Amino acid sequence: MTHVLVVGGGGREHAIAWKLARSPRVNRITVAPGNAGTATLAPHVQNVPIDATDVVSLLDFAESEAIDLTVVGPEEPLAGGLVDQFAAAGLRIFGPHRQAALIETSKIYAKQVMNAHGVPTAPHQRFHSLDDAMDYVTTQPADQLVIKADGLARGKGVFLPLGQSDAEGILRSLLERDALGAAGRQVIIEHRVAGEEVSVMAFTDGNSIAVMPPVRDHKRLHNRDEGPNTGGMGSAAPAPLVDGATLARIRAEIIEPSLAGLQEAGCCFRGVLSVGVALTGEGPLALDLNARFGDPAAQTVLPLLDTDLLDVLNACVDGTLDRVALRWRDGAAVTVVLATAGYPDHSDPGLPVEQAAPLPDGALVFHAGTRIARDGALITTGGRVVGVTGTGPDLAAARDQAYAAARCFNFEGKHYRTDIGAGEDVAR
Repeated sequence: MTHVLVVGGGGREHAIAWKLARSPRVNRITVAPGNAGTATLAPHVQNVPIDATDVVSLLDFAESEAIDLTVVGPEEPLAGGLVDQFAAAGLRIFGPHRQAALIETSKIYAKQVMNAHGVPTAPHQRFHSLDDAMDYVTTQPADQLVIKADGLARGKGVFLPLGQSDAEGILRSLLERDALGAAGRQVIIEHRVAGEEVSVMAFTDGNSIAVMPPVRDHKRLHNRDEGPNTGGMGSAAPAPLVDGATLARIRAEIIEPSLAGLQEAGCCFRGVLSVGVALTGEGPLALDLNARFGDPAAQTVLPLLDTDLLDVLNACVDGTLDRVALRWRDGAAVTVVLATAGYPDHSDPGLPVEQAAPLPDGALVFHAGTRIARDGALITTGGRVVGVTGTGPDLAAARDQAYAAARCFNFEGKHYRTDIGAGEDVAR
């Protein structure tokens, strides 16, 4: 039997732990630090109060508890070299090494990999000087630009300026006022591309690739993709805009050459490679590369996985993914994120969360920013509180179930989008 350590405390990690708990060969799961959802997931699941970025304590825990497999959820521990340290200690761990994770921790590095290996991506310029960046935007139609912080910004480092003054304000905030710290001290300025956006995740052992169902992500705060960017307000899979031929192109033109580029740089990427893709008139174009499961994309895709997740993760670690035939359930899944009124600007901690009605049959809830207080009450710790996932024979049925589940939860200032998974008629 297997004892698995899941590193992280959000909805993605709850979904990973939930899926692993369904494996007949997993008898114990520890989540560090976990949340209220993982704390009550199953009798053999427990939380430990170790921060996901505390490499030393995680390593000590894994060695003392004889952990059989560690699964890294968020990007910060990957950037901090958690996988490198575990591997050096002879521990089995699922996730890319720090050098391979640079594709997410540095957008500039990701662009270099893509450009060197012919991956179609948006034209861009890089800047660390405020004066140079300001000079550049004055020569461009500012409302057609995208400004991206180079480093990790928890999904909040992408800005779509409304015009010249807005672009200059964003650049001053990042490069002069240090609004995102080290993450924003270098920026990429891209030209916006026309086309719907989707995410495609793939398991990989560094050589073989197993592509997951494509996901339609909704990252903007409000309906019709308006408002600021967030870590994600919901997702739907399979994305109706991606047919088999388009998915094959994404694999051949984006995923495979990106992995080949990492291999050429001496990086063996074992984990989940996630790509943001714009579906343009000329074909799929890569917007970004990420080194882990998306959030909330994981909450949407993992319920559709019919294969034992433990088998997939072990195969990626062992370099034997080509021996595992992944099976996916027919149908669709939709995840709706319930957030506090202050999200994404502040987290609104300490708000009581009430489940006012039972979940509809088949619906799932994945906690993101929650904990259990000393008196046993469920309270908020973050801006994204829970994600509710509906499944069904098609997107419409899954969407109906997800929104029925969303109405079951109450907390002060509850906010959620009402157009997740609504289809191609929803404007970007």
